Amino acid sequence: MDYPFRNASPDIRQDFIARLRTWYETARITRRERRHKVAVELNPRRDVAPLLGHDIPLVFISHNDMAILPFFLRHYRALGVTRFICVDDISQDGTREFLELQPDVDLWTSPLRYGQARRGRRWREALFERYGYDRWYVNVDSDELLVYDGCETQGLAALIRFLAKRGSTRLAAPMIDMYPGPGSVLPDAHTDAPSVFSNCFDGRGYDCHLDKRGISLKGGPRRRCFGEDNELIKYPLIYWDRSCFFGSSPHRPLPYQRNFTPDWGALLHFKFFVNYRDKIAEAADEKQHYNDAAHYRAMMAELQRGEGLNLAGEASLVYGGSRQLQELGFVTRRPEG
Repeated sequence: MDYPFRNASPDIRQDFIARLRTWYETARITRRERRHKVAVELNPRRDVAPLLGHDIPLVFISHNDMAILPFFLRHYRALGVTRFICVDDISQDGTREFLELQPDVDLWTSPLRYGQARRGRRWREALFERYGYDRWYVNVDSDELLVYDGCETQGLAALIRFLAKRGSTRLAAPMIDMYPGPGSVLPDAHTDAPSVFSNCFDGRGYDCHLDKRGISLKGGPRRRCFGEDNELIKYPLIYWDRSCFFGSSPHRPLPYQRNFTPDWGALLHFKFFVNYRDKIAEAADEKQHYNDAAHYRAMMAELQRGEGLNLAGEASLVYGGSRQLQELGFVTRRPEG
């Protein structure tokens, strides 16, 4: 399957045998997840009010994220998020104190570290259970900004209505790595988007295919520069009910048959933001990420060999908004009305 899409929408149809494989894999892994489910300790920093029917909650995890958090909160507030639900993983840069001052943030802590909580998956599942099943959630990381066709004028409530009308329960969105390129400037946290600094992305060089657990998409600058085959697909807008689990990966939530959705947004991924050196060094040292943070250690080795990471290349494009991504085929078009 070509990505970016050459046509108006991706062909995610499965034949009968493929659907059977997906249903069997869902049943097998769901049994395993239910059998191995364990309670995790989460402690609220203040009293937590229940969600209301009109609320649009967002679940995320923070760890020393003060550089990106003002941009993150402003972006999602503009999209209509009404409640931020956060687990802070022992931040020491003022993140926790900053979040405690935000009236729309429910802040939680845990005696577990990120890696011990299955890279945060157990925390997220516990929070979905705590705040309630059978509702839509935004489920992202603190360096991921969701964009979709028309997001500058149409908020998440309209997108959720659109998806529900189509019978969809998930929005697919690949992580599009953003990085500094020509014209990059330091952003103002009060007025700018983080894309004025991390202003470029790869316009080509992606591989996309379907397997029994859903969509797989790989590529981008981390493959081009470091040979890393990181899974990029995620489902940042998801209807969570009692049949949902994250299984072995946050990139392929259960039930797997729901992952074959023709509706796509994109997650602008600001791993390479103003403080990327410190974040890469921290991740490489703490080894809380997948495979003992091997890809962070590879990037750290590159940093130690030279003055910095120069990710710009022939595939680079300067970011120009959701219309650009829709016209290029990175996100699917959402009909008006």
